[in-house]
Amino acid sequence: MNTPAQDTARVLIEALPYIRAFAGATIVVKYGGNAMVDEACKRAFARDVVLMKLVGMNPIVVHGGGPQIGDLLDRLNIPTKFVDGMRVTDAATMDVVQMVLGGLVNKDIVSLLNTAGGRAVGITGQDADLIRARKLTPKRVQGIDDAPEIIDIGHVGEVAKVDSGVLDTLVGRGFIPVIAPVGVGSDGESYNINADLVAGAVAAHLAAEKLILLTNTRGILDSNGNTLTGLSPSDAKELMSEGIVDGGMLPKVECALSAVADGVAAAHIIDGRVPHALLLEILTDGGVGTLIKESARGETSGGEEK
Repeated sequence: MNTPAQDTARVLIEALPYIRAFAGATIVVKYGGNAMVDEACKRAFARDVVLMKLVGMNPIVVHGGGPQIGDLLDRLNIPTKFVDGMRVTDAATMDVVQMVLGGLVNKDIVSLLNTAGGRAVGITGQDADLIRARKLTPKRVQGIDDAPEIIDIGHVGEVAKVDSGVLDTLVGRGFIPVIAPVGVGSDGESYNINADLVAGAVAAHLAAEKLILLTNTRGILDSNGNTLTGLSPSDAKELMSEGIVDGGMLPKVECALSAVADGVAAAHIIDGRVPHALLLEILTDGGVGTLIKESARGETSGGEEK
C-alpha cells in the first residue's frame, strides 16, 4: 500500500513532463461560473494560477461578471432587458458594467491571486488600448421575404483589435494580468464584450498554447451524457450540426473553434466546479473536461498531447 508521501511523489512525477512542456507557454483562462462564486473553488483557482506562474507558465486571466452586474442593477432599481440572451446595455447600465467588471470583480480576483502568493495586476480592455471594440448590431430574421431586423442593444461590443503591448510588459515583469472584458470603440465609447470572446481573441493574438474556458458542466457531452474528452474541430462542428451541442454550450464551442482556427494550439472546456480543475487539466494524464485541437480525436482531455 502506498503511503501519503508516495502518493504525493507519484503526482509530482506525473506533473513533471507537463511542467517541462509548458514552461514559458502563454495560457489564457476564462474565469467564470461556479468557480467564481464558490469559496472553495475560488481559493483553489487562485492557487492553481499562482502555481502555474511559479513553475514557468504565463497565465492570463479574463473574467466575466454577469450575475454581479445583475445584482447591482437590481439594487439600483435599473431595469434589465435581454435580447436573444444579450443584455441591452444603455448608458446607465454601462456605468454599472464598468463599476462591477473593472472595479468590484476585477479587484476581488486580483486580491484573491495576490493573497495566494501571486503578483496579479487588474486591467480592463480600455487600458493601453488593449481591446479595441466595435458596436455589436445583431440581426433577427423576420419572414422569408423580409429583410433582417437590425437590433440596437446599446453599449454591447465585439473585439475589433487586440494590442497586447501592456500584456507583454506585465508578463515580462512577472505579473499575472487579470482582464475585465470592457473595450473602447473608435468613437471613444465603452463597450461591454462577452468574456469568452475576449479570452479567445487575446489567446489568438498571443498565439497562446492554450485557451481554457471554465464552465458549469463536465465539458462537451455526447447524447448519452458522457464527457467527450478529445475532439477535432470537425468533430465539434458535427456535434453542433446534429444539435448535440446546443444552448449555453454553443457559444463556448464556437469560441474554442475560432481560437484554434486562429492559431491557438489547444482549447479546453473544463468543469470549474471541480477544485483545482486547472491543475488537473494541465498537469495530469486524465484532465477534467473536453480538449479541442487539430487531430485530437481519441485523446483524453489530459495527457502529454493536450
